[in-house]
Amino acid sequence: MASVKKHHDPGLQRERTALAWSRTGLAVLVNALVVLRAGAQSDDLAVMALGALLLVASAGAVACAVWRSVSLAHHVHPATPVPLVIGTVSVAWLAGVAAVAAVLSTIQR
Repeated sequence: MASVKKHHDPGLQRERTALAWSRTGLAVLVNALVVLRAGAQSDDLAVMALGALLLVASAGAVACAVWRSVSLAHHVHPATPVPLVIGTVSVAWLAGVAAVAAVLSTIQR
């Protein structure tokens, strides 16, 4: 019986992770624009502040995507820092809270 060679395929996990940061930044940006519009229509400063905070967070996610892409282009494979992961989870929660606040502010109008 012939022996089977096992070929290790590392895949493109690192590249997919860099693309995920880009998608996250885009998703947060769209959410921020929706929240800002809802806050402007209802004249709710708290909702508008959440939208502005989400705009800053989306810029941070895009900056992380650029950092990962540049690192990968230079064949450096950095591990994702724990504070960055915690920050991303916090932004996801903030986006959810902002979306609920935006919906509630438009319903109360």
